[in-house]
Amino acid sequence: MTRSALDTSLGLLAGVGPAKADLLREQFGLETLEDLLRFYPFRHVDRSRLNTVADIAEEGTEIQLLLRLEPVVEKRGTKGKRMVTQGRDASGTVELIWFKGAQWIERQLKNGGRYLIFGKPQRFGTSWSIAHPEFEPVPEGYAPKLPGWQPVYHSGEKLQNRGLGSNGIARLVAKALDLCEADLPEFLPEEWLLRFGWPHRARALRDLHFPPDAQALRKATDRIKFEELLLLQIHILQQKHLHKDAVPGWPLPEVGTHFHRFYSEKLPFELTEAQKRVVREIRSDTRTGMHMNRLVQGDVGSGKTVVALMAMLLAWDNGHQSCLMAPTEILAQQHHRSLSELLDGTGLECGLLTGSVKNADRKPIEQALSDGTLPIVVGTHALLEDRVQFRSLGLAVIDEQHRFGVEQRARLWAKNHPPPHILVMTATPIPRTLAMTVHGDLDLSVIDELPPGRKPVHTVHYRESKRLQVWGFLRDQLRQGRQAFVIFPLIEESETLDYKDLMSGFESLLIEFPRPEFEIALVHGRQKPEEKDEFMRRFADGVCQILVATTVVEVGVNVPNATVMIIENAERFGLAQLHQLRGRVGRGAEQSHCILMTGDKLSKESLVRLETMVSTNDGFKIAEVDLQLRGPGDLLGTQQSGLMELKLASLSEDAELVQLARRAAEHLLSEDPTLSEPRRAPLRAMVEKRYARTKVWGRIG
Repeated sequence: MTRSALDTSLGLLAGVGPAKADLLREQFGLETLEDLLRFYPFRHVDRSRLNTVADIAEEGTEIQLLLRLEPVVEKRGTKGKRMVTQGRDASGTVELIWFKGAQWIERQLKNGGRYLIFGKPQRFGTSWSIAHPEFEPVPEGYAPKLPGWQPVYHSGEKLQNRGLGSNGIARLVAKALDLCEADLPEFLPEEWLLRFGWPHRARALRDLHFPPDAQALRKATDRIKFEELLLLQIHILQQKHLHKDAVPGWPLPEVGTHFHRFYSEKLPFELTEAQKRVVREIRSDTRTGMHMNRLVQGDVGSGKTVVALMAMLLAWDNGHQSCLMAPTEILAQQHHRSLSELLDGTGLECGLLTGSVKNADRKPIEQALSDGTLPIVVGTHALLEDRVQFRSLGLAVIDEQHRFGVEQRARLWAKNHPPPHILVMTATPIPRTLAMTVHGDLDLSVIDELPPGRKPVHTVHYRESKRLQVWGFLRDQLRQGRQAFVIFPLIEESETLDYKDLMSGFESLLIEFPRPEFEIALVHGRQKPEEKDEFMRRFADGVCQILVATTVVEVGVNVPNATVMIIENAERFGLAQLHQLRGRVGRGAEQSHCILMTGDKLSKESLVRLETMVSTNDGFKIAEVDLQLRGPGDLLGTQQSGLMELKLASLSEDAELVQLARRAAEHLLSEDPTLSEPRRAPLRAMVEKRYARTKVWGRIG
């Protein structure tokens, strides 16, 4: 097989050598010519136009001028010496300044010479100056040769000292393009290129680095972004299809007595159409013997737990057990309580296994799982221990899977053979473009309705000046028999940030809402689990009217009587966290309220977050804004496999291209699932090369 020039080591490129190659690898991970070609400029400078001094209108905007220079003179000041000259054209004069390289500047610039000057003007009084401009001599009688659109690359002091600033890297890229052009075959169908007006691959890469104009740059950028996204989507879909073909699942063909009895006699409310749709999707997945790998997205309070229980009853009707794994003990206890209440009167039991369950209580649960008499167990990481064995684990429900490590999920997968069906639940809405990529190997279900009777939480943003008004409103709500959360971001006072801390806030509330009329509980992460659980239980039972807490209550506390959520220093929370906290109220029939308290000084981004919370209760709209503000990496919390390959495309900014790439990948694979047709050989080779080292974790939910 002929070796491609793309695989050539950078150290072999003329002008690089071993030392520079080591630096490029150390600084940017560049090892081959292909890596260099995919080291895209982060912006371009338009030097295709010539301006005049009279065109200078604002500071900081780069401008290109043809000037005749006066003699260079040395001036001294409080900040040291500098070299200065005046440059003129027919419209005016601008001062040019250099603070370094005095002797070199004097040798380069001739009195009365014509020079092409490029730089960023700054205003000083009524005059303009340009510090350290780029310059190039223009002979008398000749028009200047304009450089056109120039790429600007990331560099660094070490690289610049070796001649690898932006211009030095540009020279290397130009050489690499010339050497590799023959090894850049087109793999997109010709009709796609014609439809979107995109250039062929070799042309696109050249135009992306060295565009002749703005239109060529835009088309090349779109084409390369689409290429990246298409390869990623093909990889994801192929892994998904491979999973479905390679991994069998327990067939669950029977809709039996337990499912029917629960649905007709025990269901406490009518399912929403969205819940019914998701149950049908689960039913469709599991009846055939194919392995289910499904993600259920639903906003806080949308009824995911009931859907999960119905899937568990379906498994039990077919002779299989189920488990629900939650990331925290509090959330596991909440799920156990909810499932036990729903199952009351059915004759079915739900076990609980967490780290705090004593050994004497664990043994009968483990025995019942082992002999197959316990249909459902809820737990934390304790479910993963070797001592926990199932007679027949048919379904594993994972809540908020991003909070579990890959290896932990793999151990759950290994609890049975064939492995259990996987149902992943998340109350963190994920924008569709992100879900189809990051969770693209899972089938996606969305519960996009709230149960009937739920009123949207009324959300307001108040600054500190409204504090007395907020306390008055809270007092009225409590005297009507309601309860409230007051959430703080800190446990101890910060030495560097002027925020109210949890303890001083708690003490202020004790004064404002004194006993015996009011009872206040305090919960934070440093308390012992039993102490924390006792205070939460007192609040859930209505003994306490106010729960003062940190974000430990973000998940896992269900108190329908709580109608007020006050979030202190709300500017310090992310959108997803604010939305999760707001979801702790609005769970009963009464109107609920979320009050976002902040200081007076807010950043632009903080204002966007707060305005978004006030304007909508829709978790998916909130997630879209969050994606725009933070990007996919932060939104997901961890770097997802495969996303590192996106050098140019952005899941947050290129939503249309993401969806276009998904449709294109689905179309290609519907015609040729393995890309085995000869005409698809270049595309298959690109996918294999790009994702050769990517681990496939999708098979474990």
